[in-house]
Amino acid sequence: MTLATADTQKAPGGLAATLAHARYVISDNPVTGIAFGMFLVLVVCAALGPFIVPYDPLASDTAAALQPPSAAHWFGTDNLGRDIFSRVVVASRLDMAIAIFSVALVFAVGGIAGIASGFFGGWTDRIIGRISDTIMAFPLFVLAMGIVAALGNTVTNIVIATAIINFPLYVRVAKSEAAIRRNAGYVQAARLTGNSEWRILLTTILPNILPIMMVQMSLTMGYAILNAAGLSFIGLGVRPPTPEWGIMVAEGSAYIVSGEWWIALFPGLALMFAVFCFNLLGDGLRDIVDPQRRT
Repeated sequence: MTLATADTQKAPGGLAATLAHARYVISDNPVTGIAFGMFLVLVVCAALGPFIVPYDPLASDTAAALQPPSAAHWFGTDNLGRDIFSRVVVASRLDMAIAIFSVALVFAVGGIAGIASGFFGGWTDRIIGRISDTIMAFPLFVLAMGIVAALGNTVTNIVIATAIINFPLYVRVAKSEAAIRRNAGYVQAARLTGNSEWRILLTTILPNILPIMMVQMSLTMGYAILNAAGLSFIGLGVRPPTPEWGIMVAEGSAYIVSGEWWIALFPGLALMFAVFCFNLLGDGLRDIVDPQRRT
């Protein structure tokens, strides 16, 4: 009973220490605090967007078409009279979902493949290396275009295409980090205690390279959003009238010359906001998850 009580008391302390360290990192670095604040805004918009917007993002009103920003329509209206502010906020859910699922997929596949390549070497390294080199031989956005064009422009296929073009990045980062650590003392100790190679890879190597992978994941989130928006801009992404930042920029680009600048500007600013947020977020995530930086 005494041991069980002691273990129960230790667990909250460990969680409390982690939360305290995260709070310290965020408060100590103003840039990291701003990045997490921006990320919170994106999360709130993605989670609650359809419930907090003032208008239906799909409802058109031709009588109110092409109105500039005003008190009634903060970001103005588009050529069909749809409220741009409502569409920008609601679009964050789809763009964030594409980024999260594509990054999770490439981390699960590319990260594990890269760790195995660096840890085992030999034929494992050669096979995974050749796959990465083959993908890198193509211009990545053109490759994404080809994949989506071949499979069909659905959200699932956009996620798969985004994961595929980011595969070599994760493989190379994970491989280099795993190769450095495969002969470390704690890995040798894990072998001597009878752990299998795959158990060592997943429970010893992976947690130690997670901080650098977190930075890569944060950067890739921004790139995934840009990639989805780029595919939508050229007509290979999400299909209209679904609210999506790339589609909205594409629709608004035709009206810039005639003076309706707001149709493309605000979705473009939302894209910039999201990418800037994830670029800043990487360093903060590294500091939080890296055990060597905890005080």
